[in-house]
Amino acid sequence: MVTVILTCEVAFWILAATGLLLRYVVRWRQTSSVVLALVPLIDVCLVGAVAIDVYRGAEVTGIHLLAGIYLGWTVVFGKGTIAWLDGWFAYRFAGAPRPAKRPKHGPEALKNETKSFVKWLVAAAIALAVCFGLSVTVADAQQAAALREVLQPLGIITVIWFLTGPAWVKGTTEARR
Repeated sequence: MVTVILTCEVAFWILAATGLLLRYVVRWRQTSSVVLALVPLIDVCLVGAVAIDVYRGAEVTGIHLLAGIYLGWTVVFGKGTIAWLDGWFAYRFAGAPRPAKRPKHGPEALKNETKSFVKWLVAAAIALAVCFGLSVTVADAQQAAALREVLQPLGIITVIWFLTGPAWVKGTTEARR
């Protein structure tokens, strides 16, 4: 299962880089769009692999939970990551202006951090839906209980994200006043 997750992660970056190289270096815009449109198929493969593994009776481990979290992450943040890469590729290879740096302090920084945190909450909800969905569709009772343990890492990530994101920026912004 670790291999499947790593393969999906590598495939994401390979497809993203290939799509952008085709767009800006080779100048094959339509082919680039097709390659970039294949990125969501990686997520489908990942969920399918986890479902098959659980259905076949595999012991559910943190790796299975990580797959659900990874899926939520890529669904919510994948498009933005590709857009960010696109901006840098356009700058490097097509003469576009340098992408603007995100502010670290002030109202705009707080807005960005809050938006990012809300996106994380959506990603966490997707991870929950995937893990809980698998727990009621393909898992036996023991596997289902293990899949529902995804709540713990999601809770930890959420608290850390909030404290190091919106709460931190708000605190540092107010301290600067």
